[in-house]
Amino acid sequence: MEKFKITLAGLDDQIVPDWVSQEMVNNNIEFVVHECKTKNELAKYCGDADLVWLFGGSEILTANNLEAIPKCGAIIRSGSGTDNVAVSEATKLGILVANTPEATSSNVSDHAIGLLFSIIRQITAQDRRVRQGIWDPDQAYPNWHLKDQTMGLVGFGKSAQMVAKKMIAFEVQLLVYDPYVENKKILKLGAKKVSLKKLLSESDFVSLHCPLTQETNNLISEKELRHMKPKAILINTSRGPVVNEKDLVKALNEGWIAGAGLDVLDPEPPGQNNPILDLDNVVITPHIAGYSDQFLELFWSFSVEAAIDLSKKIWPRSCVNPDVKLRHWKLKKIKRKN
Repeated sequence: MEKFKITLAGLDDQIVPDWVSQEMVNNNIEFVVHECKTKNELAKYCGDADLVWLFGGSEILTANNLEAIPKCGAIIRSGSGTDNVAVSEATKLGILVANTPEATSSNVSDHAIGLLFSIIRQITAQDRRVRQGIWDPDQAYPNWHLKDQTMGLVGFGKSAQMVAKKMIAFEVQLLVYDPYVENKKILKLGAKKVSLKKLLSESDFVSLHCPLTQETNNLISEKELRHMKPKAILINTSRGPVVNEKDLVKALNEGWIAGAGLDVLDPEPPGQNNPILDLDNVVITPHIAGYSDQFLELFWSFSVEAAIDLSKKIWPRSCVNPDVKLRHWKLKKIKRKN
């Protein structure tokens, strides 16, 4: 019987752990590792692959390049974001696109909350002043509170759901905008489903957790920012282009909103002349929300689980195009303990 073949075509400069290769051997999987930079390389190393795996941000799987992988039934993109994969074209071709949001969702939720706390308690601003020799609690005064405030979550995937679970303990009200998530799932976590306009106008804190798609590109621009409260804070741990950065700078300068916590920018890294770097009411981190001491271990383990599941014709734990009509396979669903 022909072996199931997986090609790891995007590595993000990582070294494959020995246990990963051993797991492939244990499950009778032919496992090829080659960083594919061109369509010709993709055809050579992935043309006969049943599954193509991108560990990170490789942009090799464009719409034009998918024709080079005719045998492929599924693509795995480690992590949650799939904006570097031509998902729409893959769906048309009958290719399932799996991801591993469980690998980063807890870290991302922690980071989103951390950015929020850094602003509302003015931790970063106060730290800078103390280091400069300024001991004055009236400067960068923490002019916010949490209890009985409203937090809006734009997108309600794994990370947003974990934010909801954690923020409930601070006695905040939760609003959710996500047209693709059923209301009962939102209600189960103590939140209320609303329109984007209502969420923006009623929330004291807005946290973005949506994937970057054509629909969400520039989702938050001038019109949306003007709907927000003057004391509102915007948190973005999703993707930089979800927010129109030029409009955000204007909003922060002119007081349409009070502050922003950003783990992502557009572009990344920012140029040193980027005006957002000069704003005192912004906290910025370098796209590290998913990182932790467990980061790589979880990335590898959830990816390997998805790969082995697919080799056994089992639906993966998570995929971004669940309605795809598969061109090669029939997959079965299983109940998972966690």
